[in-house]
Amino acid sequence: MDLHEAESCVRLVPIFQQLNHDAVRAIASLVRDHHYDEREQLFTAGTDADALVIIAHGQVKITQSTASGREQLLRLLQPGDFDGEAVLFTPTERTTTATALTGTQACTISRTDFQKLLQSTPALALNVLNALGQRVVALEAQATAANTASVAERLATYIVETGAGLGRNDFDLPLPKKDLAAYLGTTPETISRKLTEFSEQGWIEQSGRRHLVVKDSDALTMVE
Repeated sequence: MDLHEAESCVRLVPIFQQLNHDAVRAIASLVRDHHYDEREQLFTAGTDADALVIIAHGQVKITQSTASGREQLLRLLQPGDFDGEAVLFTPTERTTTATALTGTQACTISRTDFQKLLQSTPALALNVLNALGQRVVALEAQATAANTASVAERLATYIVETGAGLGRNDFDLPLPKKDLAAYLGTTPETISRKLTEFSEQGWIEQSGRRHLVVKDSDALTMVE
């Protein structure tokens, strides 16, 4: 990965988006590039959380094991998503496992490298702290919006983001319907019904159990 690509990766993270070009370039010099195959783990629960992980391409599921040993899906990471902002500032242990659902390219920034950079550049440290405050406000607004969105809206958003992440309109849903339903807070039957409604509207085409063709992504982004 060249420096320009590394800078693009850094700018995906909200706490870095307000930094000037020199600051972004300094952080980009710390980026390490990794490729993961489908079903390969990016990190596992119980290991040292020593790096911020930024998804450049692909889709990753974040899971946690329940007391009974069942895998619980917590969230999905699409291109532009990341895991571990707090890792850059404090030592901790992973409590979740990240698994690639498709071929995935990820950028990482280690806590050790990042903190050395902050210590040598006080102005950058101040800018990052200001950005963190803005990030907290944005996350609160995002949580409110997610709680009020309908199942149809959340499903449509997932479809559009998945297609964008894979770079095509013709794809298999990376998640089985039961896992997708759990992720969206609904039932597999509701997922099937909403997909049928989207198909009847001409927004998607379905074939087989998980294959979709997105016909009208603009309409999907307008679902309420």
